[in-house]
Amino acid sequence: MVIGVPKESYPGERRVALTPAVLPSLIQSGLTVLIEAGAGVAAGYADEDFEKSGAEIIASRREIFSAADIIVQVLALNANPPGGASDLALMRPHQTLIAFLRPLATQDNKISALAKARVTGFAVELMPRITRAQSMDALSSMSTVVGYKAVLAAAEALPKMFPMLMTAAGTIKPARIFVIGAGIVGLQAIATARRLGAVVKAYDVRPAVRQEVESLGARFVEIGLETGEEEKAGGYAKAKDESFYRRQQELLTGAVAESDVVITAAVVPGRKAPVLVTEAMVEQMAAGSVIVDLAAEQGGNCALSSAGENVDRHGVTIMSPINIASTVPFHASQLYAKNLSTLLLYLTQNGELRLNDDDPIITGILITRDGEVVNQRIREFLQLPPLEAGG
Repeated sequence: MVIGVPKESYPGERRVALTPAVLPSLIQSGLTVLIEAGAGVAAGYADEDFEKSGAEIIASRREIFSAADIIVQVLALNANPPGGASDLALMRPHQTLIAFLRPLATQDNKISALAKARVTGFAVELMPRITRAQSMDALSSMSTVVGYKAVLAAAEALPKMFPMLMTAAGTIKPARIFVIGAGIVGLQAIATARRLGAVVKAYDVRPAVRQEVESLGARFVEIGLETGEEEKAGGYAKAKDESFYRRQQELLTGAVAESDVVITAAVVPGRKAPVLVTEAMVEQMAAGSVIVDLAAEQGGNCALSSAGENVDRHGVTIMSPINIASTVPFHASQLYAKNLSTLLLYLTQNGELRLNDDDPIITGILITRDGEVVNQRIREFLQLPPLEAGG
């Protein structure tokens, strides 16, 4: 089978889907790898590095799509609104696409178009969080990068230093960081802020994550709300009703007001992000404080966020970065490539795709096949009728 790696076309995207280090294992398994010229340059991987590892460099993007049995990308389809549709036009029936596809996009969702083109599509962000899938979990890998970089962005914007310093000129108090949402992004943000010497506290609607938060040296904030069934299968937080979020805002106000930095990372897949920090809460923060809203692309956890922009409101800097993993392209690509190469070796056998309907890894990430949207979760999201038995 031929694997094609086109250059990423999303504006500002610097990552590449495969790196030279993972190619030997793919080639040894009988796969051929084609790389579009310059695909890895922005991430620090030269064409010569790919060639030395056994890949063939192809100058034409169209030729990559024409020759490959499997196209692997970082951002494709709904995850790449500017270029996803044009790439889809280059694909042929029964070709395979593996990438972040953002199948739960709420606007201009192209998953049905992918099915109509008879492309076999795998959305890596739907990888089930089970033990044997951990090495293929690209969403967790990229979330780790995001959590790390979010803290560095906050430290750069905050007019204070993070650590406590005892100097001849006096003692500097440590910065106070509040992380809302203790998923993988939030946990990495906690760990990074602690490494920088800040005092950290965190909140999550799932009380079960308290032990993880405290193991990283942060204080878990209790707000005394009845959460009920707080998790979906897979460990993601469930959506709540508006009255729950209003009460949550009231109880979080004090913790937000006393913080130098608030990092929000509370998202519910396929839903608008809940507003956890209102304008009234921002007004109570000290001048110079910073909010980093990592849910901005889904509407934002802060009422004053503007996706992709840094704004100043009431003396508080509100940062709403998008595609933040791309700002660390070398290591983000390294992690993603390892996830993707492990997945490719798992999916391919004797030159063919292994599409086992009883395998939760495959059924979890396979979204289109033979002209149909086959993932039940995505069918429900797109309001499609159930597939007939055997369909």
